[in-house]
Amino acid sequence: MAVPGKGLIDGLKVTAKTLSRRSVTEQYPDVQPELPPRSRGVIALMEENCTSCMLCARECPSWCIYIDSHTETAPSVGEQARERSRNVLDRFAIDFSLCMYCGICIEACPFDALFWSPEFEYAETDLRNLTHEKDRLRDWMWTVPAPQPIDPGPSVIEPIDPGPGDAARVDEPRSDG
Repeated sequence: MAVPGKGLIDGLKVTAKTLSRRSVTEQYPDVQPELPPRSRGVIALMEENCTSCMLCARECPSWCIYIDSHTETAPSVGEQARERSRNVLDRFAIDFSLCMYCGICIEACPFDALFWSPEFEYAETDLRNLTHEKDRLRDWMWTVPAPQPIDPGPSVIEPIDPGPGDAARVDEPRSDG
C-alpha cells in the first residue's frame, strides 16, 4: 500500500541534503574556468603557412570561410631558371556566427595554417562583428598550446603466439572442392 506524501518527503530529504553542501557555481567573470588542455575555442590562423589553396573553404560544410588572394611573380634566381608565381593572401575571414566548430577546415589544411585555440571569450553585441579577419585570427595563435609529444609506442614488438586451433588450420592442406 502506498503511503500518502512519500514522494514529497523524499523530495524534501534531497533538498535538505543539498542545502547543507557548498555551491559548485563558479563566478565566471571573476574566476576563469579551468579548461581541458586541448579544448576547442576559436580557430587561429598562422598566416605564413597559408598558401591560399582554398581547401579549408571548400571543405567547410557551413561555408563560413572567406579567402581572397592574388598571384605575384617572383623573379628568376639563376640564368636558366624561370619566374615563379605564388599566391599572396589578401583576406582570410571566418564568420563565427555560421561556424559549427567541427574542425574539418583544420584537418583539411595541408600546410598547418589553422589551429584550435582554447580562447573562448570573443562574444559580440552585434552579429555582424562575429566575422573575424586574418589579423584577429593571427592574434589568437599565441594561445594555441604546444602539440602533445608523439607516443613512441612499444620498443620491442612481441610476436603473437597462435592458439592451438590456429596452428592446426595453418598446416592443413586447402581443399578447393
